[in-house]
Formats: sequence, structure tokens, C-alpha cells
Amino acid sequence: SRVTVDDPVAACAEHNAALHRRADWLNARRFAGLHFTGPGTDLTVGLADGHLWAGGSEPAQNGIVCNPNIPTEEVFTTPHALRVDGHVRATKPLFHQGTLIDGIAVRFEGGRIVQAQAIQGLAVLERILATDDGARRLGEVALVPHSSPISQSGVLFRNTLFDENASSHIALGQAYTKCMLDTDGQTPEQLAARGANSSFIHIDWMIGSAEIDVTAITRDGGREPLMKHGEWVNTP
Repeated sequence: SRVTVDDPVAACAEHNAALHRRADWLNARRFAGLHFTGPGTDLTVGLADGHLWAGGSEPAQNGIVCNPNIPTEEVFTTPHALRVDGHVRATKPLFHQGTLIDGIAVRFEGGRIVQAQAIQGLAVLERILATDDGARRLGEVALVPHSSPISQSGVLFRNTLFDENASSHIALGQAYTKCMLDTDGQTPEQLAARGANSSFIHIDWMIGSAEIDVTAITRDGGREPLMKHGEWVNTP
């Protein structure tokens, strides 16, 4: 734990700096998409036009720099709502409003979930997906190393704000427009044209593990490894 060391404030600052470096590197690379592969997963996630990676501390509206979410292990951005294809299997259960949804497996075509299964809690998952048109599309994709302290604790917290920091994850529903460049003055229609999803929900669920690899897709169709066996490679 970063709070049990001799200087937890310094440890937190070092961790935030590492997240900022990784987000800055990803922003400089301007990848077109991500490809997740592993047991039960072969998923391509296109990234929104003008997407922006974020992670770690950030200024609040009053200008004070803070960590809005602790713990935080992720770097995250906005996927393109129409450019998600393939199948993916959850690596951890999702707890939603008191219900456990386990064994989630879905298939995307053209950004939309066209098939959904779950070993437990399928009826609740189906209700989530029926919320509105955007509930079957993605609003966030986040990368988290398997070696994160939350993952290594081995604890399932049954609270997404904790559990999402154990694993790379995706979120159904509303996109974060703060993870897009040059959004001031843009209409919802203009944001949607760039790939931002719109929905009443935003529900994260975990898809990463030590068995999952992540490959970046470049703008010219090339490929670069980002994560192997759940750990970062070739990044700051």
C-alpha cells in the first residue's frame, strides 16, 4: 500500500507523476485503437476522434490539484461509440445496485452489443442494456496493470470504484467529454460525430488480467504492444 510507507505523500506524488507520464505518452502517440486478446476475448476498441488520455491527479474547478478518486491505478480515455468490434469476457464480477453479475460475455458489432450472456445476473444485465440506445455502446476504456496494489490484494471489494483499479476495464454508456480535445462550444451532435457516446448510465466492468494482452493500433494500421500478460511494455 502506498499509505503504509514512510512518506505516503511522496509515494502518492510519485504515483501520480507515473500516471501523468503514461497518459502524456499515449496522447503523443495518438493511437487509433486498442486490441484486447486473451481467453474469451478478441476485442478491437477504436478511439474517439481527438481523444485525450487522463489519469492521476487533476485540477478541481477551484484550481486545487487533487485525486478525485482514491485509489487510482488507471489511465483512461473515450472510445469511439461506432468502432468497437469483437467479443470480450469479464475477468471479475460486476456488482450493480446490490446484484452480482458474474461471467459477463458480450459481442460487439459496429460499436453495439449484439449478444450478451452472463452466468449469474443476466436479467439485471439485460435491463442495464435496455436503459437507452447508448447503454449498448462504450463510453470509456481504461488500462490498469495486473500488478496494481488493488489487484495484488486479492480482495473483491464489491464496489466498482475500488474494483476497477484492479484491472483494465470498459464502461457501458456515457462518454467523458473531458477525455476529448477541443470540446468547448461543440453541440452533442458534433461530439457524437467524433465518437462520444451518450447515455443515462456509465457502468464500468473489468476485462483485464494476467492473461490479457493489449496491442495499440496506429493511425496507419500498424500495431505496437502496450501490455503483455497484463503488464505495461514499451511505455514510460
